[in-house]
Amino acid sequence: MSTGGRWRAALLAVLALVAVLALAACGRDDDDGGGGDGDIATAPGFDGKTIRLGVITPRSGPVAVIGNPLTNGNRVWFEHINEDEGGIAGKYKVELVERDSRYDPATAVQQYNRIKDDVTMFVQVLGTPIINAVLPQLKRDNIVAGPATLDSEWVREQQLAPVGGPYQVQVINAVDYYLRHEGKDNTICAIIQDDPYGEAGLEGLEFASEQLDFEIATVARYRVGDEDVTAQIGQLRQANCDAVVFVGLPEDAGTVLGTAARAQFAPRWIAQSPAWVAALGQSPLAKYLEQTLWVVAEGPEWGDESVPGMAQMMEHVEKFAPDQQPDYYFTFGYTQAKLVSAILEKAVELGDLSREGIVEAMNNLGTFQTDGLGGDYQYGPPEDRDPPRQSTLYRVDADAPFGLKAIETNFSSDAAEAYQFD
Repeated sequence: MSTGGRWRAALLAVLALVAVLALAACGRDDDDGGGGDGDIATAPGFDGKTIRLGVITPRSGPVAVIGNPLTNGNRVWFEHINEDEGGIAGKYKVELVERDSRYDPATAVQQYNRIKDDVTMFVQVLGTPIINAVLPQLKRDNIVAGPATLDSEWVREQQLAPVGGPYQVQVINAVDYYLRHEGKDNTICAIIQDDPYGEAGLEGLEFASEQLDFEIATVARYRVGDEDVTAQIGQLRQANCDAVVFVGLPEDAGTVLGTAARAQFAPRWIAQSPAWVAALGQSPLAKYLEQTLWVVAEGPEWGDESVPGMAQMMEHVEKFAPDQQPDYYFTFGYTQAKLVSAILEKAVELGDLSREGIVEAMNNLGTFQTDGLGGDYQYGPPEDRDPPRQSTLYRVDADAPFGLKAIETNFSSDAAEAYQFD
């Protein structure tokens, strides 16, 4: 063989060896999943196999009565996704990274900074003051979080993935119902937690007063944890309030409503959803609450399997959390996790689980459907989002699941439909 022939033969042998090694390398990538199956690059909180999601919620302290069941709802949905569906898009398992905020903004910020680099996004961050504390850093880090709070302020925030009808909508719908059923000319007042959460409810009441043509007789304010609200109840009594919108948390609901009961002050109380826990319906206040209190929330009664989303949730509760007691905070957490799952599915479809990819997925999600667990939420870029305008009004009933019996389920008023989100 000539010298040229020997070189050509050697070159062909080398090329053949390179081809074999390349095929072997491709086979190893498919087998071990390092960096995924080649479709999606690794990213913060995503190692190619597992998607890690953050949870910052009160697991201790008074607000744990909301944080714990809500987080259980997150867990049950993702246990279903992992076990029944094989993970997000049938292949990426989900792991929750949970931290206790103690419902304290400074603690929440510390917990956020400890885990932000290890999660793809946050399933939930609970509490209006907590979101306000963390939001600047979410913007800086370009991380998306699900707010476990219903302030209308979240609708237009790019880094937030809200679910449910806002607090303002709750109050508008409840007051509209009250005026139609218990007295058009009655005197309406409010007592609110003196912080942004309380102000969100008051915004709804102020909008209702403009739309429904009534005056707010007085607004009393208290600080979280105040043990003496005698002066505030006196303020409401002096204003001859027929109905009082209460914006607060369960810790303070017992104080406010108990003080009113002792003073024999019995208006129609209208409480936003975060004020209620089942223990109130089993307390010495139960009879007073049955006579005076409505609670406005969203979605069907626990266990109403005529609603497809509730029927599915009951199956998952039986399988993954059989000891779970009826609790609409669980339902909220379950629905919130369902939204996050839809965002992640869209991100996988678009081939990008980076922080930029999560934002893009959220902006291209379209309508998030709850299957009746609440109202459907129109997604898109923040300026195009349209949250649900429906609410469910409950009365206290010790024999009903979670101590609440629906008066009217998932209804919407003209006034709520007219509310605009800036």
